[in-house]
Amino acid sequence: MNSSVTLQSERVSRSRDIERLVEGMATSDGAGVRLTRLLSQPLQKRLDPFLMMDAFGSDDPSDYIAGFPDHPHRGFETITYMIAGRMLHRDSAGHEGLLENGGVQWMVAGSGVIHSEIPQQKEGVMQGIQLWLNLPAADKMTQPWYRDFAAEELPRFTTDESVQAVVIAGHSHGVAGAMQRPVTQPLYLDLHMPASATFQQALPVEHNAFIYVYEGKLTIKGRSVAEGHMAIFSNKADADGVIIQADEDSRAVVIAGQPLKERIVQYGPFVMNTEEEIHQAFNDYRAGRFGGTIATHQG
Repeated sequence: MNSSVTLQSERVSRSRDIERLVEGMATSDGAGVRLTRLLSQPLQKRLDPFLMMDAFGSDDPSDYIAGFPDHPHRGFETITYMIAGRMLHRDSAGHEGLLENGGVQWMVAGSGVIHSEIPQQKEGVMQGIQLWLNLPAADKMTQPWYRDFAAEELPRFTTDESVQAVVIAGHSHGVAGAMQRPVTQPLYLDLHMPASATFQQALPVEHNAFIYVYEGKLTIKGRSVAEGHMAIFSNKADADGVIIQADEDSRAVVIAGQPLKERIVQYGPFVMNTEEEIHQAFNDYRAGRFGGTIATHQG
């Protein structure tokens, strides 16, 4: 979807700098899907409201073919960006959707859902990013919700320097993203930057923000961010955004959000505010209170 609005300039007078570079840790999840974990529990407080981010990408089917069979979640949202490949989602709330090249799946686990994500391909490249976004305490037990966005449904724009931006969430250059979340106010951009191009993005001072380069190499305030690395932006009071320069043809996601500043208690697929709530989540899951089974839903 090409934006029909006139682009608004996002002039940044002083760019944030890079506080820390994160290379990520190779791991596996689901039924053995190989991935790189870039945001894990030690960074949750620093990057509040974001809880986890995994990147996956391979042209070897053995790295992804088993997918993510039935597993539960409670207390947060999942955003899956399928850069390349096809994945089928089914869940215990009765939702089903096929996530394809360039599409986004947004799921609010809320009070509890069981879902599966299974590749719908036996060869070729499967590449994507999954991000976990925390829910405020007041909303953790909200009703589960789900939506797929096909690539053509995602707002996008092109700057004067030929930077192509896909606005998954939030606002950029006057373009509203596919999703808006009023409390955490997430910004989620996918940038395709030609060599030597620059991109400016205004950011509220209090928002935590980072960038993940999944192709190419970028520079921010004189510091390089290589492919496969995440850079956490500083929160200095005199910085009003970030200025990104591409050293070569590059692709990256820029993510930012309003911190909740609430206690985070995570145990596996459950993220709540107290240990008692985690125990209750396990009890509810074991008692079958996370909706109907996926098998029943599939019919």
